[in-house]
Amino acid sequence: MSSGRGESDVTRADAVWRSAALGPACTTALTTHAANEVVPAVNAVSDVTLPDHLLNADSTFPRIDWRMPWFAQFVARGERWQQAALVGERALLAAMNADASSTQQTTGRGQPLAFIAQDDLPAGAAYEAHIASTGGVPTRHNLHDFFNALIWFQFPRIKATLNAKQSAAIDVLGVGPTRGGTRDALTLFDENAVLFACTDPSLGTALRAFDWRTLFVADRAAWGSRCEVRCFGHALLEKLVAPYKACTAHAWIVDVPADWFAWTVAARDAWLDGAVSEALSAAGELNGRVFAPLPVLGIPGWWPANETPTFYDDTAVFRSGRRAR
Repeated sequence: MSSGRGESDVTRADAVWRSAALGPACTTALTTHAANEVVPAVNAVSDVTLPDHLLNADSTFPRIDWRMPWFAQFVARGERWQQAALVGERALLAAMNADASSTQQTTGRGQPLAFIAQDDLPAGAAYEAHIASTGGVPTRHNLHDFFNALIWFQFPRIKATLNAKQSAAIDVLGVGPTRGGTRDALTLFDENAVLFACTDPSLGTALRAFDWRTLFVADRAAWGSRCEVRCFGHALLEKLVAPYKACTAHAWIVDVPADWFAWTVAARDAWLDGAVSEALSAAGELNGRVFAPLPVLGIPGWWPANETPTFYDDTAVFRSGRRAR
């Protein structure tokens, strides 16, 4: 039986995203939009699948540059863990488990969070089901699982909710070639999502509509005052160790309170963790329509080249999308 690890499934999930006749993206409240609304283009999303040399090697730990804006939310814990990772696998697992013990976090079925070596996953056990039933997250000594563990601490409620929903689906369907749209969507969220928080709903509308000139040029000043993003997907973070222009996230759009930017970063992250986990818990069937593609190097302040408006003229990256039928 397959272990059901996320990145082994994400190729199929990404294919669903690319090939389906996608409908409109949804907000955190999962509201339904008009049938003629612009929706994510099938070909607007870069492949989430990572090459074997990134998935299986530990030589890439020194390449994490914590000065980059997409890593800013993880710096304090990430730098400490990076030093442990350079010592070796046992040192990294010890650092992760020390943090897990101090925070008393739980997985999808209320088990205390812990991190175990990949070899300790029993033969034939499904990855998500094992995490839910035992609390132990099988962890390889590589960047992919390093970032996955960081997300368990940054957004613990969202991670636990994703784990609960994945394990519940496995209870029904098992792990195999038949997964269904909900598990595909949950995998895309876990691997490649960003949370797009906006106080101005028109910015979420621009993102859904592929209106890049409004989102990134005309309303450029809105970034940091009316909208912002938080990286969630650990495969996305791994790709951003070596960023490239076409790197594209699956954005989950969150309407946030009007005084959002008066809050501390910690308060905003805690609110997002609660609101998004509650929305996921309440959601029924999910599919790729809950996301909007967001080329992350287009985010103002994230990449020097995007200070020039012509950066967004590259239609191979900033595509026009297509309308739902």
